[in-house]
Amino acid sequence: MQQLAQTLRASAKMDALYSMMTIPMRLLFLLLLSGFSLAAFAQPAPGKLEPLPPPPAMGGAVDNEPEVTITKEKVKTVEEYRVGGKLYMIKVIPKVGKPYYLVDDRGDGKFSRQESLDSGVRPPQWVIHRF
Repeated sequence: MQQLAQTLRASAKMDALYSMMTIPMRLLFLLLLSGFSLAAFAQPAPGKLEPLPPPPAMGGAVDNEPEVTITKEKVKTVEEYRVGGKLYMIKVIPKVGKPYYLVDDRGDGKFSRQESLDSGVRPPQWVIHRF
């Protein structure tokens, strides 16, 4: 019983000490924060500012777009994709069957057949946590 009473007294002293320390600390924190805020607002206004130049024209983006040439035949449709005049991909769409692609991967003019433009890379899609 005496131990419990001593523990309660010690706990009450610690609570009083804690409350005495937190009030000045909070006040000090508030004063420091307001001091930094005032220092930020006390900056002198900048002098004469020049207007920003206009943004560059979008002329460069048009050059990067592929040129597509579509040729329709009786049994298939061929789409040729070129950038800067260089042929890099051909899409063949037969009347019957799935379309396929001929792609120049290395830029050497040799085309390889691909059934789709999917590279086959599959990143893991594990569920870590649901909310």
